Amino acid sequence: MTSATLSTPTRTPPRPAETPAGVVARTDERAYVRGLVVLDAAVLCVALLTSYLARFGETTPGGSKISYVLVAPGLVLAWLLTLKALRCYDDRVVGYGADEYRRVSMSGLRLAAGIAIADYVIEVGVSRSFLGIFFAVGTLGLEVARFAVRKQLHRARSRGTGWSRKVLVVGDTAHVLELVQTLRREPYAGYHVVGACIPDALLAPVAQRLNDVPVVGSFRDIPEAASAIGADTVAVTASGELTAARLRRLGWLLEGTGIDLVLAPALTDVAGPRIHTRPVAGLPLIHVEAPEFRGVRKLVKGFVDRSVAVVVLTLLLPLVVVLALAVRLDSRGPVFFRQTRVGRGGREFGVWKFRTMVVNADALLAELAAQNETDGLLFKMRDDPRVTRVGRLLRRWSLDELPQLFNVLLGQMSLVGPRPPLPSEVARYDGDVARRLLVKPGMTGLWQVSGRSDLSWEDGIRLDLYYVENWSLAVDLSILWKTFGAVLKARGAY
Repeated sequence: MTSATLSTPTRTPPRPAETPAGVVARTDERAYVRGLVVLDAAVLCVALLTSYLARFGETTPGGSKISYVLVAPGLVLAWLLTLKALRCYDDRVVGYGADEYRRVSMSGLRLAAGIAIADYVIEVGVSRSFLGIFFAVGTLGLEVARFAVRKQLHRARSRGTGWSRKVLVVGDTAHVLELVQTLRREPYAGYHVVGACIPDALLAPVAQRLNDVPVVGSFRDIPEAASAIGADTVAVTASGELTAARLRRLGWLLEGTGIDLVLAPALTDVAGPRIHTRPVAGLPLIHVEAPEFRGVRKLVKGFVDRSVAVVVLTLLLPLVVVLALAVRLDSRGPVFFRQTRVGRGGREFGVWKFRTMVVNADALLAELAAQNETDGLLFKMRDDPRVTRVGRLLRRWSLDELPQLFNVLLGQMSLVGPRPPLPSEVARYDGDVARRLLVKPGMTGLWQVSGRSDLSWEDGIRLDLYYVENWSLAVDLSILWKTFGAVLKARGAY
């Protein structure tokens, strides 16, 4: 955990915002939501045109009790209103998480069900195939459009130009620093910390900073501090002084100010599907499901792994042959490189790769140890002289890992999972890191789509443990999809 660094520069009181908090700060956010409405309307219009041409071509449909000229705008308006009713334009939903996509899909399903019931009762006579094509194309189009716009927003946020919430963090010093570090780790989430409030006992009579976060007040003046720095969100983390009564009173004080109140529990790195809120005796208790390491979902995952491996190997067999010839002709040595790695439950196995280094690479490692460019237990060197010419090309596009599909077929690896460690790494694992061995290692994973060799040892372990605790088939599909982008960008590949 990051340690606190308290400094005491000359106090410069925060300048009060010229307009109420939440007004100026939400301007870009509202523009983004208005853009979503326009985009959704355009997508639905395209879906209407597509469904009309697919069903009727250039002919005019007959037999309807109502004109399709009236049906078309009615369908678009009804779908937009359904999106609104399901809060698909809520600023707490758009821009982050899977809930936005789920709500968009549900809007199409609910509207389709409503129209089907209405058509059964009233017998309007609108073509069912026309409606079926419209809802299928419309739902897919809305999802793709939302994904594209979200990616653009995430890139803008990472550059510091996209709209983000201005957050005032409240809590004890250690927990404030931990939450700040977590929020800054993923800037695309859209939470920009602008200040902190800490307990009175730690607040000196002069201005303070927690590392680079300005301390703008104590627990007694949270609403005033948030308004003064223009924050539109107050994030409360753990503190012994923030009792239930004080939190409830803080919520009352923030009513009508346009400032949101969010609570950050001490529990981190737990995905949403494992968390359930249950009201017990008036208390919202958070129930955390245990990780699932066996059962039907594991069987399905194994079946999917082997099936995909067979299909991919069959399709890429000509490429595998060409790469094998290139490795053989480029340098002396075998085509494949087999290395002992540790899999699920600590069982060792031989992982297969195309050889990308000279044959005496292990012997040369001791000479290069001082040039290690990463921390932790790994050796990484951006311009490693042991890598061959063809090897650099293979590593850049991750083609050297294609033979690992045979490991997947043998059940030793999965398509998605933690990075397969060396026995020497496992020998130095502590209790927490050893949890990586509860699942099969993967050809790709969160470590690969998040930067691979550019990641620190600590970040790589954190991502692997997050996957172990929260894996699901949906997460696997998401990682596989992101892997294509990571490979094309070749970020961290060396």
